[in-house]
Amino acid sequence: MRIRAALVAVLLTAVGCGSGDTGAASDPNAALRIGVSPVPHAQVLRYVADNLAASKGLKVEVVEFTDYVQPNTALVDGSLDGNYFQTVPYLDTFKAESGAALEWIGPVHIEPLGVYSKKHKALADLPSGARVAVANDATNEARGLKLLQDNGLIKVKPGTEKTATIRDIAENPRGLEFVELEAAQLPRSLDDTDAAVVNGNYAIDAGLKPASDALALERAEGNPNANGLVTRVELKDDQRVKDLLALLQSQEVKDYIKETFSGSVLAV
Repeated sequence: MRIRAALVAVLLTAVGCGSGDTGAASDPNAALRIGVSPVPHAQVLRYVADNLAASKGLKVEVVEFTDYVQPNTALVDGSLDGNYFQTVPYLDTFKAESGAALEWIGPVHIEPLGVYSKKHKALADLPSGARVAVANDATNEARGLKLLQDNGLIKVKPGTEKTATIRDIAENPRGLEFVELEAAQLPRSLDDTDAAVVNGNYAIDAGLKPASDALALERAEGNPNANGLVTRVELKDDQRVKDLLALLQSQEVKDYIKETFSGSVLAV
């Protein structure tokens, strides 16, 4: 979803008032409150909180969100000390649109974006004029269109690959009809569309298995869309934040991700 003007206004007010100087920023012994999407981020972070955090003397509180805007606005207003749900391109877009002073700390895992369908068993089966749903936030829409382009369904205008929307489609030989929806709504759209390009976390949350159910799946190699840990600028050098990233990138977490998600989530 694109950041609405009202949300931006609230966000900028929080920045201007300095309301981010709360929680871990003012108490170095406080628990870190980390915002996450339910799947797989909350599962991974709870594994860290329950099994690994004590080894670093950390206390981690897991706070779940079901959308892609609130984890950032809550981080800026000081309700959170960090979040773990987004990619660098998404964060960059958010910062450019809102002016938020947020800092990327490091990557944890990749959730391959996939094309799914309840009506067709292969991309080649999509008929002319098929309805295809894509995310309506800038980063995930561009990722979705790139996946469709990589699989020969469309072509976007040269130079727009990282920012493309459906208005940048230059070639659409099958006359596909595109439906733009909030990312969280994409799994439900499968009942009403021929196919949908769904984020890995929402696919898993809807009971889909990206490694086996997707008609096409993003490649992990060279993928710039790893999900990672983000905090406010004043917390970027906090030792607890550094320790949390180290745990999220540890071999124990890599093994947990491999065993739990069977290739649907890939540790970096």
